[in-house]
Amino acid sequence: MANYPNLISDFLTFVKINSRSDENSTTVPSSPRETAFLAQLMTKLTDLGLSDVHQDPQSAYVFATLPANTDADVKTLGFISHIDTADFNAENVQPQIVENYDGQSIIKLGTSGYELDPKVFPHLKNYAGHTLITTDGNTLLGSDDKSGVAELFSVAEYLLAHPEVKHGTVRFGFGPDEEIGTGADHFNVADFNADFAYTVDGGPLGELEYETFNAAQAEVTISGVNVHPGEAYGVMVNALQLAVDFQNGLPAAEVPEKTKDREGFFFLLALDGTVDNAKLTYIIRDHDRKNFEARKQLFKAVAAKINERLGVEHVKVDMKDQYYNMREVIEKDMTVVELAKQAMLKLGIKPIIDPIRGGTDGSKISFMGLPTPNLFAGGENMHGRFEYVSEQVMTQAVDVVLQIIKDNAVETK
Repeated sequence: MANYPNLISDFLTFVKINSRSDENSTTVPSSPRETAFLAQLMTKLTDLGLSDVHQDPQSAYVFATLPANTDADVKTLGFISHIDTADFNAENVQPQIVENYDGQSIIKLGTSGYELDPKVFPHLKNYAGHTLITTDGNTLLGSDDKSGVAELFSVAEYLLAHPEVKHGTVRFGFGPDEEIGTGADHFNVADFNADFAYTVDGGPLGELEYETFNAAQAEVTISGVNVHPGEAYGVMVNALQLAVDFQNGLPAAEVPEKTKDREGFFFLLALDGTVDNAKLTYIIRDHDRKNFEARKQLFKAVAAKINERLGVEHVKVDMKDQYYNMREVIEKDMTVVELAKQAMLKLGIKPIIDPIRGGTDGSKISFMGLPTPNLFAGGENMHGRFEYVSEQVMTQAVDVVLQIIKDNAVETK
């Protein structure tokens, strides 16, 4: 592994900046915190010496370019990370560093009373001898995806400092609002101008992902009729009871906590209401497009059945697709996956090619015409107080991106 002197210092600086996105906002970016952080990154990219540093007005992505230093006609590569963090406390992040972790001990998270216990989180055993960066138990860490952001800065720094390393044109992109599912909605593929790209937004060492869920979100709005319970017979329509009936109409075993691998699910995210009105929010997921469409139809059929029983439309469903399985695009030309796979193998890293039980910005970007699988960035237990990342794995993530760039430089279009 090479030495990247600013990798960890950049990461520690980035995670202390609150850039949490806001799912209730309609602006782009969704939060002024993100706008401020993106402005800081623009300055840092310019100071590094990258070219064409600018912010795309339609997406708020910050783009930068490392021009080619080879005369060979090679493909232009893009690398993308998101700068927002998830819906968990991101204020006053205080990372703690555990050097030479033994793979067995319990790690106390500051004075919070929380701890990382290998009995609860068995993957800790994979990190014997590593230096781990954890939370203090009061916030998330932000490794998703500030690990990726820091890693891409180290990639740029290394190539700028080592002009003897031949490479084609490399584009870098840093975007907002991935965690609320809207970050790539307005991604400007033409402005980014790459032949193919990677999001550096994955988890543990070796992850290489090009298959995601197909995804939809649905809101179920239920109107009731509220009267005095003593006079309710034949009159009252309890919206809360109908909410229970709706949930019970879905397959009980097809929920996140009972599914794995390529099994899809219905996930009740929120339920709020009274006898008068109730609202349920769901996400619907499946890797297979045919099964995905069947899930959506079943969802609507549950509402229709309740309305038919009541003789009045008390249950309404508002559903929208969020993203699709990028495998549909990428499997047409697996060059982008094979390049990353071979880069990992050259570095002695075993590629882990499994379907993502989720999505990335690459899901949408791939369907915009830019094939964009996902590379590991190192984080574990993301989106909460138990999040941590290994310094060594972050370094290996930089190694892999550099190897992809080097290998691409010898492959002509």
